[in-house]
Order: sequence, then C-alpha cells, then structure tokens
Amino acid sequence: MNYTETCQYLFSQLPMFEKQGASGYKEGLQNTQALDEHFGHPHRNFRTIHVAGTNGKGSCSHTLAAILQSCGYKVGLYTSPHLVDFRERIRINGKCISKEYVVDFVKQEREFFEPLKPTFFELATAMAFKYFSEMKVDIAVVEVGLGGRLDCTNIIQPDLSIITNISFDHTQFLGDTLAKIAAEKAGIIKQGVPVVIGEATPETRPVFEKKAREMQAPIVFAEDEPEVIQAEALTNGTMRYVTFHDGKLQGELGGLYQEKNTNTILCAVRQLEEIGLLCKCELPENQQLCHKEIQKALSNVSELTGLQGRWQIVKEIPLTVCDTGHNLAGWQYLSRQLNNIKCQNMHIIFGMVDDKDVEGVMKLLPRNASYYFTQADNKRAIPVDRLLMLANENGLVGNEFRTVEEAYNMVKSVAAREDFVFVGGSSYVVADFLKNCI
Repeated sequence: MNYTETCQYLFSQLPMFEKQGASGYKEGLQNTQALDEHFGHPHRNFRTIHVAGTNGKGSCSHTLAAILQSCGYKVGLYTSPHLVDFRERIRINGKCISKEYVVDFVKQEREFFEPLKPTFFELATAMAFKYFSEMKVDIAVVEVGLGGRLDCTNIIQPDLSIITNISFDHTQFLGDTLAKIAAEKAGIIKQGVPVVIGEATPETRPVFEKKAREMQAPIVFAEDEPEVIQAEALTNGTMRYVTFHDGKLQGELGGLYQEKNTNTILCAVRQLEEIGLLCKCELPENQQLCHKEIQKALSNVSELTGLQGRWQIVKEIPLTVCDTGHNLAGWQYLSRQLNNIKCQNMHIIFGMVDDKDVEGVMKLLPRNASYYFTQADNKRAIPVDRLLMLANENGLVGNEFRTVEEAYNMVKSVAAREDFVFVGGSSYVVADFLKNCI
C-alpha cells in the first residue's frame, strides 16, 4: 500500500470515534497495554507532559511544544484530531511524521495488531510513542484524546499533568455532571506528579483537590496564581498580554479564549522551572526559561508546530477566519468575538456534529449575520436540512449547502471587500474548508 491507501485502511478498517461516534470509542486500556508491551514500552524512553481538558488542549499543547522547542529541546507532539492530513497528529519540532514511516509501520505490524482489533486512536497512539522513541525526542507533549482516566495516552508517567478546564462535552462517555466529567479527566493525575488546573468551578475544584491528595501530587490552580494580568485582542488577529513574570508578550493565536489558555500555559512554564525541566539555550546562572524564548514561541506557534484552526485568518480581503471551537463552552468566547467584529456584512458558514448542544450554541450566534448552513464530510455531521430547521426555530436566517465547498463558493460570489467571513461550528467543517477551499 502507498501512503494514501494506508490512510484509507486506517480510517476504514479501524473503529474511529471522529468518524463514527460511539461505535468508534473503546473503553479500557487492554489494547493499549498490549501494543505498548509489543513495542517495548517506548514511552518510557522520553519525558512527557500530559494535557487533558474539555477546551484548549490543542492550543496549550502546541504552545508548550513551541516553548520547549524554542529552548532547544527535540520535542514530540501528539494531538488530535487532524484537519487535513493524518500526519498532523504526530510531529517532532513541528515536522510531521514521514509518509514512509506510517506505511512501514502498518505493513510491518498488521500481523500483530489486526487480531487485537484496536481502535484507530489506540493504534495511532502506539505509532506516535514508537516514533518518538526511535527518533530520540527529549520530551513529548501528549494531548489526551477523550476524557483521561481510560484514554489510551494515560499509560505515560509524565513530568507534568495539565487539565485546562471542564465543561459539558462527550457526556455519553464521561458523565452528565461537571463533577463526573472532572473525575474522568482527573484520572491523568499521577503519583507525585505536579498538576496544573487551568480553570475550575465550585463543582470541579473539590474533585481535583481530592484526587491530588490521594496521589500526593502537588496541585496548582492557574486562576489562583494569575500570570496574565491584562489581555487585548488586536485588529490583526493576534493577542497582546501583560504578564506577571514575563512582561509584555505578543500571542500569535487569536481568539478571546486564548487569554485563559495563555494563563494556563505560563503557569505550566513556572512548574517546568520548578521541576528542573530547563531551557537548553544560553541562560543566566539560575537557568530559568527566559523571556526571549517564551516570546518567540508565543508569537510563532503555527510556524513552529503547524497548528491550524485557532481564529486562523486565511484571507485578508474579505477578512476570512476559521476556528475549530465546537461546543457550548467554546462558543461562549467565539460569540463575543464575532459580536465585536466591525464589518459591512457578516457571513457565517456553519455546521456541527450530532453529540453537541447545537441549540445552546445557536442561541449564542450573532443575529445580524447571513448564514450558510452545511455539513462536513463526516458520519457524525448533523444533516444540513435538520440543521436549517433548528436554525429557523432559533431565529437564524440562512440557506443550506450540501458541502462546505458549495457554501464557501456562494460566500465568495456575494461577499464584498468590507465584509467578514467566518467558518466553523465543528473541527470537521474547518477541516473540509482547509482541504477543499484554501
């Protein structure tokens, strides 16, 4: 098989939550442990940072990888889902795993893993850990796929654990209260390993505190020790920060939600200093991570790591932005940002998947926009006719388009130079947009 055929095999032969929903999710670590043993426990050969949470995992993971990379480390980065190419999930210093490695891995290991019937994510995780070990990374930033306690990334023994925040998402797997969801994500807290909590609520804080006590894990709540003193969204799509320890910083990643993410990231940096995971560049004698490297990383995250889809400006005229925010908590920030946009007309290409609070999100959408309702090329996508019906019930005006490409072609034909175009509602809508329209 060539690379394209290998990817088709991975996507079609293995259960995949992103494509199939519940039928592609497997609870438990038995397959992961079997794969790990088969490959000789590769994750033990490099240091790790483990990142869980409902929202912000991707931004935090990529930015931390960028910081460590700027400080001279060889950094593995494992994230999900991918937007355009499977190889986005597995990177070293921003460079994707090679096509040849993916092809050879499947070819050489099929005889072992096929009888196991692993999920797509279980096999991808095993591939990532094996690759990072063979490429001799210094450290890997590992993003949890779903939940935490039973996620197949949870075999690692990290140097630092991070839980960004908790909100209602994947409740069919993680529980129907914030406390239950927090308990699942708190499952990444390991014995004696420090943990940073980005945001907590009265319902989730006691859950984290209890788990940390049980595991004798030092716990830091980023909101209690704020690093970001002031944040401002700039007209060029970036963020400007005034911080407690690092002075003024420019953040490449736009989006009002990045203020919370950046506070979490900088709090994590302080913990990395505390545990001795230090910068390899030329430093003062105290060897702390220096302002110059943090600034370089925050202002160049996309170039350093390949991150896409976070308030990403893809076209200047008319100003066109895509964002992977896909649940109610994410849209509480996105809606504020959209309502602050100054433009002649606003065009929103919108679609969602069927396990999200669609009506809750629709109540937050701007009322003064023209809508282009669509569905991603994904079995979990809400059919566009049903989406339009829900939109009409919620007072939104628009038309339906069978594909993201059709919707964007229509927008291009009607949008004026002074207009604003937004594409989002689902990671898969953004993925189709980046693959087929840009």
